Amino acid sequence: MRLFGEFDRNLSAIESSLDVAVVADGDRLLLAGDDVAVARAEGVVRRVLEAAVGGAHITPDDVALALSDAESQSIPATLLRTHRGREVRPRTAGQRRLVRSIEESTLTFGIGPAGTGKTYLAIVMAVRALKRRDITRVILSRPAVEAGERLGFLPGDLREKVDPYMRPLFDALADLLDDTVVNRYMERGTLEVAPLAYMRGRTLSEAFVILDEAQNATDDQLKMFLTRLGNRSKMVVTGDVTQIDLPSGQRSGLRAAGARLRDIAGVGVVELDDGDVVR
Repeated sequence: MRLFGEFDRNLSAIESSLDVAVVADGDRLLLAGDDVAVARAEGVVRRVLEAAVGGAHITPDDVALALSDAESQSIPATLLRTHRGREVRPRTAGQRRLVRSIEESTLTFGIGPAGTGKTYLAIVMAVRALKRRDITRVILSRPAVEAGERLGFLPGDLREKVDPYMRPLFDALADLLDDTVVNRYMERGTLEVAPLAYMRGRTLSEAFVILDEAQNATDDQLKMFLTRLGNRSKMVVTGDVTQIDLPSGQRSGLRAAGARLRDIAGVGVVELDDGDVVR
């Protein structure tokens, strides 16, 4: 069931992508077509079968990844299961590079267009690290920059004031964790969501720190944020340089920061493109 997928949709994905016929015959899977197509189909089946035997629920996205990604001989492992039981895995080659960089680097820049899953995967990796006890807290931040419209004075406490800016981060957390768990983490200080301005003067140790929408941070703001990094911490900076909402006269520091730091040990810069869009 894990290999075939619901209504045999994974087998259908192999057939349509490679122009082969795939037929289940007892405990065998028969592949028919020209030699080159059958050989490719066999390689894809072996890769997804290995993942299915390991417990992964294969999707057509995994089939597409097995077809297109020549870097690896296996389907990526499940990073996390949501509170609803859904498996989360990188779905494109670019997403795999991003996950690998986050695992291996102290600081990772994920730069790419909307819909590439860069923020979501960063939060997945943060929650995963927290559950593994690799870190003691997760800190999510964004520049409080309005996207075209003026929000004006916002009443309420700090969380209510920053909620319009932080809502995408809360949405990602809600997809991964039960609301009661998120609230408990926030009450204990295990999870913190705050505007970029609140990072000044702090040293963030044993933390997984994410700066989202970093294209709306200036050079000075990014320098301030990056120098908050403390012992046994990780940082992930994500942004889309095509969606800059800074006021006229202010320059985004995201691209320059990535270019300056990319050759330093422990720093990874991952560029995603339209081929990594998954929504």
